[in-house]
This record gives sequence, C-alpha cells and structure tokens, in this order.
Amino acid sequence: MSKKPQEKLDEETLALLAWCAEVETHLVAAGATAAEAQEHIEEQAEWYTDQFFDGLTPEEAAKAALA
Repeated sequence: MSKKPQEKLDEETLALLAWCAEVETHLVAAGATAAEAQEHIEEQAEWYTDQFFDGLTPEEAAKAALA
C-alpha cells in the first residue's frame, strides 16, 4: 500500500486557516460549543474567506457573524 503524497498549503491558505481558528475561539467565548463554531465556519466558509480578505480581525468577524 503506497502513501499518498501530502499536499502542501500555501502561506495565504495557512494564514486563513489560522485566522478561522481564532474566529472559532471568539465564537466559543460567545457561547457556542467548539463543534457548533467549527460547523458554522465550514458552512459559511465563503463568507469568512471574504471577511479575511476584507481585513477584518477574527474578533470583528465573529461579532459580525453573531449580529
């Protein structure tokens, strides 16, 4: 059985993933469970990606999502 080569992520993608992880912590701090926060971010991935590229902080994005 051969192993599949791991795909390397570019720096921008890694930055977006780190940003989303921080958004998750803000959503959890606001009362969501970690699973709920992760699911919400996954379901709204395009919206969160736009917020990232628009320059919102993770805290601002979480507040906007909760509004």
